[in-house]
Amino acid sequence: MFKHILVPTDGSALSQGAARSAVSLAKECGARITALYAKPEFHTLFVEGVKIDESVWKRTSELVEKEALEILGFISHLCSEAGVPCTALAVNSLEPSEAIIDTATKNGCDLIFMASHGRKGLSSLLLGSETHKVLTHTKIPVLVYR
Repeated sequence: MFKHILVPTDGSALSQGAARSAVSLAKECGARITALYAKPEFHTLFVEGVKIDESVWKRTSELVEKEALEILGFISHLCSEAGVPCTALAVNSLEPSEAIIDTATKNGCDLIFMASHGRKGLSSLLLGSETHKVLTHTKIPVLVYR
């Protein structure tokens, strides 16, 4: 059946539920998991011609990296407890859906297991969620956790 499952996460409660189910599926199938967190990319911001201090960008990057480690650590811990091999990746991306598809393709994943929506909540379903973008742009099977 499935041998390599990509589990994208944003750290939301629903995403954590999806991760738990993905780990159970991986254990049943004898599959491995690649956990993915798409970190937001930050660009230099000018406010009325005033450049934001570089220390702000550095601190923001540090906080995002810390968050990524915590979020991915949750899935890594689940996998460790279940005896499921896991690789955790954090990638910079302006478009999380593109990062998900690219990572699944580059790593030879045969299933993307993701939550129906993330931190944006139910309203994201109406506005075009990352899950919807993945579903419509990948050739890899997607299992949507509700």
